[in-house]
Amino acid sequence: MEIYIVQPGDTIDLIAAKYNVTVASLVQYNELDNPYNLVPGQTIIIAYPKVSYTVQEGDTLSAIAAAFGVPVMQILRNNPFLTQRAYIYPGETLIISFDTKGEITTNGYAYPYINHETLIKTLPSLTYLNVFNYRATAQGDISSYYDDTEIIRLAKNFGTAPIMMVTTLTTLGEPNIEAAYENLMNEIYQENIVQNSVDLIKAKGFAGLNLVFTYVNNTNRHLYENLTRQFFIRFQKEGLLFFVTINLSIDYLKSDIGYAQIDYSGIGLTTESTMFMNFIWGINYGPPIPVTSISAIHDFVEFVLTILPPDKIVLGIPILGYDWRLPYEAGRSEANSITVNSAISLAREMGSTIEFEEVSMTPYFIYNQYIVSVPIMHIVRFVDARTIDALLTLVYEHRLNGIGLWNIMTYNAQLWLVTNAQYDVIKILPDHL
Repeated sequence: MEIYIVQPGDTIDLIAAKYNVTVASLVQYNELDNPYNLVPGQTIIIAYPKVSYTVQEGDTLSAIAAAFGVPVMQILRNNPFLTQRAYIYPGETLIISFDTKGEITTNGYAYPYINHETLIKTLPSLTYLNVFNYRATAQGDISSYYDDTEIIRLAKNFGTAPIMMVTTLTTLGEPNIEAAYENLMNEIYQENIVQNSVDLIKAKGFAGLNLVFTYVNNTNRHLYENLTRQFFIRFQKEGLLFFVTINLSIDYLKSDIGYAQIDYSGIGLTTESTMFMNFIWGINYGPPIPVTSISAIHDFVEFVLTILPPDKIVLGIPILGYDWRLPYEAGRSEANSITVNSAISLAREMGSTIEFEEVSMTPYFIYNQYIVSVPIMHIVRFVDARTIDALLTLVYEHRLNGIGLWNIMTYNAQLWLVTNAQYDVIKILPDHL
């Protein structure tokens, strides 16, 4: 696999000829929405299959999978367009396998109202689907927002373990600190939340629980440790999976970000794995620095490996970006979130060149918005294939458990192409296709 960076004057035809691949394959697997109007600095992935197959008359997907001794799910993972149609066609070429170098788990975070086509396209590449739908309220009660019956069913059909997320955050990321501390400091409320979680998981058909912690620090961590211990003991008895996601505290540095070094061992050792995540919400009031930083994550991994074994660690990454208006004014400025695909479209529309910051391993671009002929400068920061590849490399080199993706509400073809071209995704459930 190679990641090509579009240069000024490049065309999709020139890139295809350079790598001796077809234009159709580049467009299809990168899902380029405007292949004949590429943006300088945009990434194009050239993936080299280990085994391919040309469909013959009378072939079925299950027969092809059986002939090559691979799961149907692997073929769907390597050819995601197949989930959008009911048939395969004679003459089309399918990727059977890549020359992968290891296994990882993948954790996708989604709201129950995710578009079902997007979900079905993503599920072959997911180990776990974390459903953001449950909020812990006062006295250990749990409330939900939406009906999630269908996405739980779909997850199981594709061999993906559906996981119930419980947090004190609203769906917009607004905290309820009072409810959080009520539950953390009252043993009866803790018993309630454990029991309510077990009851909901069994009633809904989830495989387990992902408990989200937002305000962990070295002063209050003993409260979180006590709660996770109670969950862990009960869930082991019930045969249920138990995870924790820690929404990391961010230190805003001069031109980058950092993560607080907190002793997470008391939490992490009593879970299947702990996901270290930096959630991105609709609006950001912070400075216009990278949305994530591979450099900061690397430093954090070096620290957390001193207190947790690698198989207990999952690294999260936001699959979103922000659009800031400049100049930034602390306390007044705000940035709106933007999808990766929308960021590239905006760069194209504004005639911008996408730059790349080597320290954080994230792309960005600048454009001017004109209001009554007055230019207002903006900076857009997001992630691309290089960011994802750097994170995956970090996971692989340190033998960590896997990655967490916030969020999968829109499909990012390059994310999954980078992942599946290099790693085999672990599935813990059988599929029912």
